[in-house]
Amino acid sequence: MKNIKKFIFLLAGIILLSGCSKGGEVKNSSEASNKDNKLKVYASVYPIYDFTKKIAGDKLDVEMVMPQGTEPHGWEPDSDAIKNLENADMLIYNGAGLESWTDKVIGSLSNKDLKVVEASKGVELIKSTHSHDDEDEDHDHEHEADNHNHNHNHEAEENHNHNHEAAENNHNREEHDHEGHHHGPMDPHVWMSPKNAKIEMENIKNALVELDKDNADYYESNYEKYAKMLDELDAKYKEKLANLPKKEIVVGHEAYGYLCKDYGLTQVGVKGVNAETEPDAKKMAEIISYIKENNIKTIFTEELIDPKVSNIIASETGCQVKVLSPIEGLSQEQIDNKEDYFSIMEENLENLVGALK
Repeated sequence: MKNIKKFIFLLAGIILLSGCSKGGEVKNSSEASNKDNKLKVYASVYPIYDFTKKIAGDKLDVEMVMPQGTEPHGWEPDSDAIKNLENADMLIYNGAGLESWTDKVIGSLSNKDLKVVEASKGVELIKSTHSHDDEDEDHDHEHEADNHNHNHNHEAEENHNHNHEAAENNHNREEHDHEGHHHGPMDPHVWMSPKNAKIEMENIKNALVELDKDNADYYESNYEKYAKMLDELDAKYKEKLANLPKKEIVVGHEAYGYLCKDYGLTQVGVKGVNAETEPDAKKMAEIISYIKENNIKTIFTEELIDPKVSNIIASETGCQVKVLSPIEGLSQEQIDNKEDYFSIMEENLENLVGALK
């Protein structure tokens, strides 16, 4: 009898454990399902991805359209990227002419519910800096911009054809009716100013609140946290750069116009804003002469651009080559080190101070 009771007790224990195991499996399956059911948000380029991820936290599934480590100028989405957008709930892009592909790709999608958000809406844009050789091209771009349905001068909101609500920054695909972007007259690297980064982050926050109202307080709280960090970063840049004797920086890609505007600096470019272009012999000679005449000690390059031209100039002038990141994307080393917008901006400040002493 004791053996029978012992057997029944063991059998009951096995059944109980089995039930717990199944319950755990159901819970895990439910958790996986919840994760899979998160709203899907795609960000076009790294800084927008980083801002979106910071605001969204673990509430949304945030991915980047462009592969990490890719230089964004002239990049076009492949079939996999387009397929991802077909299944997305929201696309957030920088705007200001950076992404030449947005209109063409969005217009081709069958995803009628995709919400499209321009992060730079409300930023006071500045003109791109080009060499004299680019003036004819700029002239053509300016005429194109005059006739462009999407006026990228955000000071004139009445000319902005996104049909946004005043308090909203997102719109459905059918409202995205402007023609193709031209990376021409305006500098798209707005995030290089912490003040502008704050505007972009607020626009992103507003869009996420509209997309996912249940988590509105969470997004608001995250925004307040990072907005404070951006204010502190801006104050630190002002303090560190204010009294330095030198104000000119020589760069391999003129992506620092907003940073220079905020902190009283001037950029002298080895290349134009289009990072694919290289200077001709005349431009190269002008840069070398400028560096020697002005006793420039440092020329800045970036992580995603071949530093070949900068190295040639450095060898001719004796100046150093250092990185001043435009934060268009991360190198593998930066990914491995878990760098982000804030850490890279801190490194940029350190390199600027060292060069301008």
